[in-house]
Parts: sequence; C-alpha cells; structure tokens
Amino acid sequence: MAVFNNEKKGTDSNPNSLNLINSGTEIIGDLISNGDVRIDGVLRGTVHTKAKLVIGSTGIVEGDIRAQNTDISGNVKGNVNVDELLTLKGNGRVNGDITTKKLVVESGAEFNGKCQMRDGVKSTTAAATNTRAAEPAMA
Repeated sequence: MAVFNNEKKGTDSNPNSLNLINSGTEIIGDLISNGDVRIDGVLRGTVHTKAKLVIGSTGIVEGDIRAQNTDISGNVKGNVNVDELLTLKGNGRVNGDITTKKLVVESGAEFNGKCQMRDGVKSTTAAATNTRAAEPAMA
C-alpha cells in the first residue's frame, strides 16, 4: 500500500507544496499530505490533505476523500468530506455522500448520494439521486 506524506521528519514541511499524480499514473493505496494535491491519474484508496485537492478531468478517485477545499472535474466513487468549499465542475461526477460547509455545483455536473451541509452547530441534510445540475435559466 502506497502512503504519501510530504511531511519530512527533522525538517519543516512546506504546506504550499503541490503533490501531482499525472495522467497515465495509477496508485493503489492511501495518500496523506499537508500540502495541495492534484490528481489527473487514478488513485484507488483514500485521500487526506489538510489543504486543497484538485481532481482534474482525467482524474479518478475510488475511495473516500478528506480535504480543506476540493475542486472535482473528474470522477469520484466514494464519500467526500470537505471542511470549507467543494466545487463540482461541469464535467465532474461524484458517486457517494458529500459533507461540506459550502457547495458549488456547475451545470452538467452529476452527483449521486446524500449531501450534508454543516454551518457551526446547525446542519441540514438533503438527499439526491441521479441529480444533474440544471441549465441556467434564460431571461
């Protein structure tokens, strides 16, 4: 099982560093990072970053995600837990439950699962099945 962690023992880690998994690369295992992560390849396992996660249009994650902020343009099969802002881009697909503080779903994005949005102590739960974001209304 591959575990990536950009925290080096004995030295200060740079939380502004970018970890990149390019298209054509497949990783089987968990990814753990303090810095930003971009996935354009395939990751089969969990992703946990204390910073921003970007899943590019060719990116595939089969496993649960935990991040501070996330942009999804590719495909995710697993639960997504984002502390701040989750943006589901127009060609993004999520099959799993979402928990986040703020959610942006662009036109054309697909989401199949439950969504829980939390704001401090209050929480609201909404269920969605085979939901496709509506096209913008024409005036």
